[in-house]
Amino acid sequence: MATREEVVAALSPLLPHPSVLTDVVVLGRDVTVTLNAPGSREELGKKVREALAQLPDVGGTEVRWHSEVRGRNIGPDDPLPEVKNVILVMSGKGGVGKSTTATNLTMALHRAGFRVGLLDADIYGPSIPTMLGVSGRPVSLDGKSIEPLERFGVKLMSIGFLLEDPKAAVVWRGPMLHGALLQFLKDVRWGTLDYLLLDLPPGTGDVALTLAQRITSPYAVIVTTPQPVATDDVYKSVSMCEKVNIPIVGVVENMSYFIDSAGVSHELFGKGGGQAIADFAKAPLLGQVPIDQSVREWGDKGTPVVQAAPFSTVARAFVGVAERLTDAIDARRTEGEEEAPPEIDRSGGTGGRKRLPIMK
Repeated sequence: MATREEVVAALSPLLPHPSVLTDVVVLGRDVTVTLNAPGSREELGKKVREALAQLPDVGGTEVRWHSEVRGRNIGPDDPLPEVKNVILVMSGKGGVGKSTTATNLTMALHRAGFRVGLLDADIYGPSIPTMLGVSGRPVSLDGKSIEPLERFGVKLMSIGFLLEDPKAAVVWRGPMLHGALLQFLKDVRWGTLDYLLLDLPPGTGDVALTLAQRITSPYAVIVTTPQPVATDDVYKSVSMCEKVNIPIVGVVENMSYFIDSAGVSHELFGKGGGQAIADFAKAPLLGQVPIDQSVREWGDKGTPVVQAAPFSTVARAFVGVAERLTDAIDARRTEGEEEAPPEIDRSGGTGGRKRLPIMK
């Protein structure tokens, strides 16, 4: 097995000064490396993993980032004043893997050392309780704010946590949906977060519009699969973001290909859809995630594959997407690309508001 000295020697050519290597932990076949170095997370992370992969008996490498996270411009009425970045994981199409992408990106960011939360904004079809194996009930300690649940060190909220019967349908009109989302944003004690990811439902309706109206300077990550039957609808989510001034920071192509037992890659759903959406959105393609049975298996068991098998091929794909995502957000913040938000009526849709069934 590799020793700490061998790990340091392998990394030395990549580092501007040895002091940026702040910690190395070798546990069996897994090596955890902590760096404090400037530059692109994607490029540095890739170099570190490639360097350590050459050592004997190294099963995998995780890189935790200590760099400062650039925050958004937060308006005076923003419901999330302590959250530096809000990321809407969305698509105009159902069944493309938004929830899978949101949960695994959340875990990849958390395992990289960031403070992260995940909000299940799909009121009618919440998936986060199942995918993260959480069945608890939120409580209110002061009668006002709501304590989020936690799993694997990530703060979580979903309407699924509040239903007496998980199989029961949520039959609400738009105003009640609007009120529930506002409570999730304003009343939940998210605390200080580097990233809050929101798993949005399909389409371009009430949920996306409410979030665009209420949150200052969010970013969108668009999820698609390669085939035209998906991209035809995903184009609409790009158009919606343009109309309500939500910058798209990147596109994720899910279910891009399948690798069989002989190592041959098969593009079961065609190819090129993710890049086509990225070109249309004028945003980078953050990554192509393969079809892998373990994603479904671990998700059904309540543990995202990034947490369960962090050094698997598909988990590494999600880690790469997370690193490119943070780089893309930092670049946007540095360039100061945020425009003043459009004038949108922020008063509509609150009539008939129903309080969420929070336990005291």
